[in-house]
Amino acid sequence: MKFGIISDIHSNLEALQAVLDSARKQYVDEYICLGDIVGYGANPNECIDIIRNLAVKFVAGNHDFGVCGLANIAHFNDAAIKAIEWTKTVIVPEHIAFLKSVPLLLNHNNKLFVHATPSYPDSWAYILSMNDAIREFGFFDNWLCFVGHSHQPVTFTINRDHKIGSSIENSFVCTEKKRYIINAGSVGQPRDGNPESSYIIFDTALNKITFFRIPYDIKMCQEKIIKAGLPPFLAQRLEIGR
Repeated sequence: MKFGIISDIHSNLEALQAVLDSARKQYVDEYICLGDIVGYGANPNECIDIIRNLAVKFVAGNHDFGVCGLANIAHFNDAAIKAIEWTKTVIVPEHIAFLKSVPLLLNHNNKLFVHATPSYPDSWAYILSMNDAIREFGFFDNWLCFVGHSHQPVTFTINRDHKIGSSIENSFVCTEKKRYIINAGSVGQPRDGNPESSYIIFDTALNKITFFRIPYDIKMCQEKIIKAGLPPFLAQRLEIGR
């Protein structure tokens, strides 16, 4: 079985379509979405439609809950708040109901899926360092934990001696001698200095994780953001992956 694991689409239709074109060529069997389908970009309804028809499992992100009133957006930055408020004016009621129904955390076959952190998924904290990771490993027992939220693809590991490691390898085979926190990066707004979309394929037959980076039509996405009256910064940052 090949799972396509995607996160942080952020209403970027062009990026989502490019990622799914890539995933189809890799013969992905099922998709799991780690949240933040909406926010920042100009195509929230289109992206939700695609994900609802595609993914078999979902968890919610802070922007998803922000749009449907289940998360406090007061601590969001100004551009994010403006994008949330704009999204509320265009999103259809059916999609609001869907976002409200999505869980914060999912356990499936000894694998944990969450947008932000296993410890307190609704606090929307980040796992950015090995110190962050070692704390989070204490809050779950699963072999693999897949996360998003930081928009930065990275893998944290802990072995049986409680030694923590981190890696940005593009491909590796998971061993049962370690446990893993694997960040899928972002489909719609990468922030690791690489503007190309990020997603993961997990091959369960081989226990193999592969990160893919996919180019997409950034210019088209930028034009839509500007035309919608969203903050220009949200278009500009896509070029530099920040």
